[in-house]
Amino acid sequence: MREAFRGDQRVDPDVLLARLDAVRRFLAAADGHLPDARLVPAHTVVERAGARLALSRDHTVVALAGATGSGKSSLFNTLARLELSPVGVRRPTTGVAHACVWGPPEGAAGLLDWVGVLPRHRFVRESALDGDDEAALRGLVLLDLPDFDSVQWSHRLEVDRLLGLVDLVVWVVDPQKYADRVIHDSYLREFHRHRDVTLVVLNQADRLPPAELPKVLADLRRLLDADGLDGVPLIATTATEPAGIADLRATLERTVAERQAALRRLAGDVDTVVADLGELVGTDRPAAGPDAATTDALTRALAGAAGVPAVTEAVRQAYRHRAAASTGWPLVRGWRRLRPDPLRRLHLPGTAGGGTDPAESLVAATSVPDPTAAQRSALGLAIRSVAEHATADLPGAWPTAVTDAARSRLGDLPDALDRAVAGTDLGLDRRPLWWRFVGAGQWLVTLAAVVGLGWLVLGYVVRALGLPALENPTVGVVPLPTVLLLGGLLAGLLLAALTRPLVRWAAVRARRRAEQRLVTAVAAVGDEYVLAPVRGVLAHYAEARDALRDASRR
Repeated sequence: MREAFRGDQRVDPDVLLARLDAVRRFLAAADGHLPDARLVPAHTVVERAGARLALSRDHTVVALAGATGSGKSSLFNTLARLELSPVGVRRPTTGVAHACVWGPPEGAAGLLDWVGVLPRHRFVRESALDGDDEAALRGLVLLDLPDFDSVQWSHRLEVDRLLGLVDLVVWVVDPQKYADRVIHDSYLREFHRHRDVTLVVLNQADRLPPAELPKVLADLRRLLDADGLDGVPLIATTATEPAGIADLRATLERTVAERQAALRRLAGDVDTVVADLGELVGTDRPAAGPDAATTDALTRALAGAAGVPAVTEAVRQAYRHRAAASTGWPLVRGWRRLRPDPLRRLHLPGTAGGGTDPAESLVAATSVPDPTAAQRSALGLAIRSVAEHATADLPGAWPTAVTDAARSRLGDLPDALDRAVAGTDLGLDRRPLWWRFVGAGQWLVTLAAVVGLGWLVLGYVVRALGLPALENPTVGVVPLPTVLLLGGLLAGLLLAALTRPLVRWAAVRARRRAEQRLVTAVAAVGDEYVLAPVRGVLAHYAEARDALRDASRR
């Protein structure tokens, strides 16, 4: 017999539960990122395993599966030693599954409900008259399945459903159709990961001459090996008498006694799922994610789309505008204030609040120019580049999931960038101290010019009225009022000329400072709306990869 049917090949229930939990973790990480069709088998295995483990562990569900005329119903009746399943010449004979339970039926009722065998097709083998004759099979639930090659499609569907639920499958073939392509290509080959719970029976062996039986068994073994079922037990049976099924009955007795078939079946299901999902996670090498150069390119593209160049230029102009209004000649300051502030034209006064009144700051709507077609295209290329660099090492459908994640919030980016720009402190909310000193100096020299002008006007009025002339002190040979007037005017113009280069230099610095703050703000938007979704998918990929590794049989 094959080692899988011996006690040294046991499945630890705790290990099996841990593997199933790992499959659940894989599904939790992969759901929403991988095609649903690829995950359906894993979901099915998790649900089926949970249901099977919750039912009786003291019963072993064994199915007799075979083609039309293979004699599985006769084999079923011979094992039960009762005529339970109909046998006839007209094909197909078995249209629904029949079940025979060895032992008290109460414990197997839940299993049969789950498998879907109708109560009128359930039979109990043991009775008081049997004594201990059937004790070795106590706990066996034997099913006679419909023919898998039935002309009625509903029979095939029922076979496929039941084959996914039973603990052990006994494939019944006959000497005439043991090499039929349907059973090998559609069924036996698909069970190569369930070799531990697969048994092949060559029934009706009594129809072969004694010299031909070894040859047929050898040829059938060759076909099974080609199907990936090397080592699976192969037994010759004759359903016409109990002695012809002695080896099969002994194998079933050992299987029932071990109470391992259900665990082996579920372990094989997990193996199948893990093997099918392996290509979806690839190697153990973690995903690299977007590099610094790609992230910087994304930030530059976001800055262009957010209008950062226009805003920083407005900051430079607004600095010069406000500096001239604070440090310029007082006689022209009023005219300067009549000109609109460049930042306020964009609804950006340069403060952290973002708007000139609370209602405006709540909506955080600016008048920054909309991005051009070139800027929008550059942003799209930058986002695609982020996805491509992040998916360089990802297999299967994960690159598509990452690309979708990178673009998932693309529609929200314009408003987010506008809010980021509106909420950025551009550094113009406080007047520099040197503005105050220069402004005070301008007022001082202007006051001197006004005093000189007033003095001269007063002297002119006195002379015009014929009154005694005022005494005018002199500075050298120039009267003091003239010195005050001309000196104040010249000093104001000179002070304005001297501060103009300083204002230009400071405006450039203010522009650079605002640019740094704006770039930081739009980078935060890019991180939240583009990079964070990408990192989320990569984290789910890593969790799925680790979970599938834990689910693998070690």
